[in-house]
Amino acid sequence: MITVEKSDPFSPDSCSLVEKLSAELAAITGDSGKSNFTIDSMDGDRSLWVLARNEKGDATGCGAIRPLTENIAELKRMFSDRSAPGVGKALLNFLETSAKNMGYTEIWLETRHVNHKAVNFYKNNGYVLIENYGPYIGRNEAVCFSKILRD
Repeated sequence: MITVEKSDPFSPDSCSLVEKLSAELAAITGDSGKSNFTIDSMDGDRSLWVLARNEKGDATGCGAIRPLTENIAELKRMFSDRSAPGVGKALLNFLETSAKNMGYTEIWLETRHVNHKAVNFYKNNGYVLIENYGPYIGRNEAVCFSKILRD
């Protein structure tokens, strides 16, 4: 059983998972992903940092949303250590529901074309390709997705 809850992005569990994510992204894409996300961006009222935990209480995944516009949340730093099935889906469901409850109507995200697991994960969970936005405009290695949040 996987539980997901709001957490402190500066906690030891959060920092450990972010470091694992950064190392994995660097191995897959050549970029740790740290340049387009800082923990400080989690300070806002409409930002949220979460951790997934297994039945023993061990942190197994993390993820965040932050405002991109008034109606669009950006999904950031999604990661599962893959120690248990369903961590990614549990994180995504929690973050999507939270985004809706915070007044967002859509979620956008970026990953890299070479990160096939992530690309397939988002496609399988209802995300559709969009034009690259913000810092990803003109970056051929980047691929951006969107999902409309429905009730």
